[in-house]
Amino acid sequence: MILIAICGATATGKSGLALNLAQRLGTVILSADSRQVYREFNIGTAKPSAADKQLVPHYLIDICDPTETLTVADYQQQAQALIASPPVSPSPPPPLLLVGGTGLYIKAVVRGLKIPRVAPHLELRAQLESLGQAQLYAILQQVDPAAAAKIHPNDPIRTLRAMEVFYVTGHPISAQQGENPPDYPILQIGLDCKAEVLAERIELRTNQMIASNWLDEVDYLCKKYRSDLPLLNTLGYQEMKQYLAGSLSLSEAKDLTVLHTRQFAKRQRTWFRGVPDIEWFDVYMPDLFERVWQRVQEFITECGQT
Repeated sequence: MILIAICGATATGKSGLALNLAQRLGTVILSADSRQVYREFNIGTAKPSAADKQLVPHYLIDICDPTETLTVADYQQQAQALIASPPVSPSPPPPLLLVGGTGLYIKAVVRGLKIPRVAPHLELRAQLESLGQAQLYAILQQVDPAAAAKIHPNDPIRTLRAMEVFYVTGHPISAQQGENPPDYPILQIGLDCKAEVLAERIELRTNQMIASNWLDEVDYLCKKYRSDLPLLNTLGYQEMKQYLAGSLSLSEAKDLTVLHTRQFAKRQRTWFRGVPDIEWFDVYMPDLFERVWQRVQEFITECGQT
């Protein structure tokens, strides 16, 4: 088995490139997007269209209800199961494509992250949070100094998670983490472009989403699940929800969505740029697809497959 990961910031064209590549390879796409896993959140998460899914089978999309929580460990388990038993018929199977912008999802698969399988415990979290960040971090320093050394004192999310794992399992989170890289070859391809160009692409895509009845989707979700559903406070949905509630004009909601998406894309670029194994391609380079295809073919040959 060969795995090809296609990653990069939002709006860099990962899905389009992957669709063309999957068709030429005769393979399937495994999504690595932390919001596309949720059913009914479609337009604002840029899920593949019905036509795209007819052309190429997509997996790890619509696998969870919006009221449920899919952890990174859950995602990793499902992705690893698909890779272990590829949903394609040829033998040996063609390379599988892992495609998306959720860096932690991709890292969980390509690095084989060891993730403590501890589901969120809301009551325990509430009790821990009531202690305050300063005291909670001080306790973490006592029970798991190795974890505390890697967590900033003002990082409540990671502090809380480390304490939650400790109380649930009785063992420090640092003793349950690490990596177990898979034994199959992996090629990581990254797509990128200049920040100002990416900003234009983000604005264009936001306009396209609004034109594709995104507001109707948000209105439906608010009515079905209530507006306080956590997923409705995520990128884009929160801004459109505020417009529907009358607290923002549509222009303001759109501008804020573009701004917040640009900020999110900047964080994505920082994450992926810190991964040394990614081979980068500019989205506007001439013959982008053919260059990526050539690199894929070279990699397959290097791995001893034809």
